[in-house]
Amino acid sequence: MLHQLSVPLLSLGGQFFSRGSSADFLQDFAVIMIVAAIMLIITHRFKQPMVIGYILAGMIIGPYTPPFSLIQNVNSLNTFAELGIIMLLFVIGTEFPIAKLRSMGRISIIVAVPESIGTLVIVFFVAQTLGFTSYDSLFLALAMSITSTVVTIRILEELGMIKDKSTVLILGICIVEDIIAITTLGIFQSVATNGGQISILQVSVSIGIVVAFIGSILLLGSRYLPKIIDKIGKTEDYALILIVILGLAFGLSFAARELGLSVATGAFLAGVLVAESNSANVARVITIPLRDMFAAIFFISIGALIDLSHIPVLIIPAILLILTSFASKFLIITAILAAAKGYDSITALRTGLGMASARGELSLVIAKAGQDVGAISSSVFPILGIVTIVTAFMTSYVIKFGSIITISPPSTLDRKNKKFRFGFKL
Repeated sequence: MLHQLSVPLLSLGGQFFSRGSSADFLQDFAVIMIVAAIMLIITHRFKQPMVIGYILAGMIIGPYTPPFSLIQNVNSLNTFAELGIIMLLFVIGTEFPIAKLRSMGRISIIVAVPESIGTLVIVFFVAQTLGFTSYDSLFLALAMSITSTVVTIRILEELGMIKDKSTVLILGICIVEDIIAITTLGIFQSVATNGGQISILQVSVSIGIVVAFIGSILLLGSRYLPKIIDKIGKTEDYALILIVILGLAFGLSFAARELGLSVATGAFLAGVLVAESNSANVARVITIPLRDMFAAIFFISIGALIDLSHIPVLIIPAILLILTSFASKFLIITAILAAAKGYDSITALRTGLGMASARGELSLVIAKAGQDVGAISSSVFPILGIVTIVTAFMTSYVIKFGSIITISPPSTLDRKNKKFRFGFKL
């Protein structure tokens, strides 16, 4: 079973080197890189996104693929996966200074709050209909209401859409979604551990921690840290610059994790602080190679999660949950943006498709949190593993489809009927 992995995908608690020797670790890393390289050559040959090649590589080397696992220690794979999340979100953060975040903050909240709540409620009732228990349904609904920032942004980068208006919206909504999810998770855990009773104190503490962490970084950190980074940048010592910004990225990621938040949130905020400095371009250039390597291992680790023998049993409920969450998120987001001022129909559609597709890292964290408090059954984690794999595959094609959509303005006659002409760029 997927839940029987000794260390979950996003856990920092595993030993980097367990009882296995350094030779075993080197062998694992060599296997990962060689298989990934082969799969990338194949996906490049067939003009498919790199993410698919990485996931297929993970499925090949994973512990559940017969006749035997090609890697000796799954813990090392999990550790590198978390490093990949941190590096990817940090580099993305360097593209978004605080001024840009402020410009998209209001609309991101307006979209994310009803979309997250609406998707959670709808998926909850569908899960109940499928026969899941109340707690299973709650944690599944929360996990399915969150878009995978890592998967989505990586695919948008591959398609050259990282500076698209819809991408800025997607990132903003994802950040708000993560905050809502972490706060809600604290509430669900409180309810589960108190026998169904909501602890107002614990809920208030969870919300206060989120607000204090993000507020202190954006208000206080942005006043001092960019100046320090600029002073270091003037030395033109790239090794020194790299170590300092990596210290910032991993330091804030660790702080976020200790406060019960996603490491992705801490890493992204570290990137935002670097973006406020004059050395942002240098920082981005010197960290991109590290990002690419560790992000590759993150996607490989997702592929390694899947146990092919469980697909016949769990595929139907997994597909139904995927379709439910996809339809809910797409319709709610598209409708809100279509009604909002300043956003055209193409932006609304692309944002809706981008947000509706991928589930991933934080969804698995939620499943693990449910297991930690004994609230959910053993079937939830493997279902979300299947969901992660399926949505990672389909996201590449869904976002690519969104990138070729065009909408012609309506004619004078059409305007009376409020009709648009849909087309595709070839």
